[in-house]
Order: sequence, then structure tokens, then C-alpha cells
Amino acid sequence: MSWASLCDLLSGVNKYSTGIGRIWVAAVSLFRFLVYVAVAENTWQYEQDEFECNTKQPGCENVCFDHFFPVSHIRLWALQLITVSTPSLLVVFHVAYRENREKHCKQRTYRTPGEIDGGLLGTYLISLALKTAFEMVFLVLFYKLYDGFKVPRLVKCDLRPCPYSVDCYISKPTEKMIFLCFLVATSCLCIVLNLSELSYLVFKYLIAWDLKR
Repeated sequence: MSWASLCDLLSGVNKYSTGIGRIWVAAVSLFRFLVYVAVAENTWQYEQDEFECNTKQPGCENVCFDHFFPVSHIRLWALQLITVSTPSLLVVFHVAYRENREKHCKQRTYRTPGEIDGGLLGTYLISLALKTAFEMVFLVLFYKLYDGFKVPRLVKCDLRPCPYSVDCYISKPTEKMIFLCFLVATSCLCIVLNLSELSYLVFKYLIAWDLKR
């Protein structure tokens, strides 16, 4: 599987998305996948090799790097992209079930196959709620793991086997800080879009149901 395949999967959901949902797909594809693949991945490519401490004690640099970077920014970002995109599979599977049922019955079972209605509405709302929850969970993870979305130039480490408190220097801290802020900003944007689409669909169908009554 490639990032392009994941983008194609998200684009396939566009047929059943609202205008807000299409903006979300565009934001994820352009501002997250594209930035990750084209630019950000190279910034963290040699992060452990470029992490330097002012000691030659064997194992000290590895221990300090593992302490300050328990999970690499870029790998956590990749995991976040995959996780927040996964709920869209629920919609894809539901649509595939619809099409298979219509093919089996040899007639059109649903009046509006290109719109969100019936059971598909419930599936779509669940996918939106899951995407929002995953975005929030990863923001909390980033905040907890990296002490408030910060990338310091210098960190002090006194873990064994370091013989004393050593100074360790992180490579390209300013560039990494910019990408980390960008990551947080795009996550917040996606949360706002998901909540807006969720509210729009709930109010839309509540009003339609009330008028029908």
C-alpha cells in the first residue's frame, strides 16, 4: 500500500460527502499527505544519527535519544494520518455492501444511491466521530510526549550509562518546530471541519425528520 492509494480511498468517499467533507479530504491530501511525503519525511530522516551528546560513553547517546524521543515525530505523524483516515473505510464498506445488495437483488434498492441516507447516515456519522476522537487523542499524545509541542535545541541527560549530566543537541530544531506547529494547526483544522460536518448533518436530518412528522 502507498500514500497515493490512501488518498484514492479518501477521494472515493467524496461521492457521499458534503461540501465540508470534501474540504476535509482536500486538507488531508494536500496539507498533510503531500507535506509529509514531499518535505517533512526528509527532515527527520537522519534524526538519530544527527543527535549529538558531549560524551563518548558507549550507549549514552542511544539512551538519551530514546528518553527524549520515545516515538519519532514523523512516525507518530504517519500513524496519525493512517488512523484518522481509517474510519472512512466504514463508509467504503457500507457503500460496497449497498452495491452488492443491489446487484444481488437485480434492482435498485436505494432511491438516492449517491446521497447519505438511512443506514449509511449512521455509518457516516460514526466515521466522523471516530476521526474527531482520533485527532484529539493524537494531539494529546504529541503534547504529553514532547512537553507541549516543543523542540528544544539543547537537552540535558543524566541517565545511565551517562557518566554525568551531559548536553545533547537536537538537529534542525527550528525546522522541526515549524513542522510540528503545522501538524498541530492542520489537526485542529480537521477537527473543526469534522465537528462542523457532524453538526450540519445532525441538524439537517433532525429538521427533515421534524418536517416529515
